[in-house]
Amino acid sequence: MTTEHEPLVLGIETSCDETGVGIVRGQTLLADTVASSVDEHARFGGVVPEVASRAHLEAMVPTIERACAQAGVRLQEVDAVAVTAGPGLAGALLVGVAAAKALAVGLGRPIYGVNHLAAHVAVDVVEHGPLPEPTMGLLVSGGHSNLLLVPDVTCDIRSLGATIDDAAGEAFDKVARLLGLPFPGGPHIDRAAREGNQVAIDFPRGLTSGRDMDRHRFDYSFSGLKTAVARWVKAREDSGEPVPVADVAASFQEAVVDVLTRKAVLACREHGVDDLLIGGGVAANSRLRAMAQERCDAAGVRLRVPRPGLCTDNGAMVAALGAEMVQKGREASRLDLPADSSQPVWQVSA
Repeated sequence: MTTEHEPLVLGIETSCDETGVGIVRGQTLLADTVASSVDEHARFGGVVPEVASRAHLEAMVPTIERACAQAGVRLQEVDAVAVTAGPGLAGALLVGVAAAKALAVGLGRPIYGVNHLAAHVAVDVVEHGPLPEPTMGLLVSGGHSNLLLVPDVTCDIRSLGATIDDAAGEAFDKVARLLGLPFPGGPHIDRAAREGNQVAIDFPRGLTSGRDMDRHRFDYSFSGLKTAVARWVKAREDSGEPVPVADVAASFQEAVVDVLTRKAVLACREHGVDDLLIGGGVAANSRLRAMAQERCDAAGVRLRVPRPGLCTDNGAMVAALGAEMVQKGREASRLDLPADSSQPVWQVSA
């Protein structure tokens, strides 16, 4: 171990199209380096797993080297290695897990295979300090829309609800394509929406009717919303009328963030939790942040949202969770830990 009391942990994230390497000492972020292959996927309108895996292979060593240089540390100083073991794209995960195993063996250090979703919660410790226990987590990204009760991010995460079809970020990408906006769609819809009227079009709010709230109280559904947007746009095009892109973007975005925040605050109230943390790539959305703050203030709930760079996939979040596990004395993973593309959120470590 280092002479300092706090562990120095290197984290590797390769669940999708970003090769992320972060270095954290205790709860202090020393380095967060990312190599993204998003431009290589843009022409396909979505992430291509094989392209992502090859990009991770090419970027892994340079990204680790950049992280060490940024942090001003040598690999030999690292106390533990953490890596995303799941969920994610199988081939992409394998690259990161193999690299982490090689580092652990070569350095003679323990390895922690951690859950991608739990890491999105844990990363906020490097910006806003220790997580209250319990915390309510709203995770929104291209592949996930989850409401999580988090008594302890290192060992106890309970799923209250999740998307039953499209994730919020996936809906943003699909609607952006309908509107002729580039991939990834989230930032472009957010930008377009600032010039539009958020109440111009009354798009549906999925799973919010009385019966749906009985059966799917904390679940999400965005497939019907995406279809409603597609039909509205097609009707305008068929009639020869121009599509008001800004109004569609603003009205669509409003429908998404309305449901996300409404159910998250309701979960806080019903479970007696005073703190809501929002993570994942969609947490960078400006309207989601604003509405969440308004509703949390009204409900007496404290809101925590990491800065946008820590919301998207990154190595810092993996290192942060690894450091929390080391400090709480959680058992390290075995060297034969698998990459699990469908790892459940309650399984914090592999």
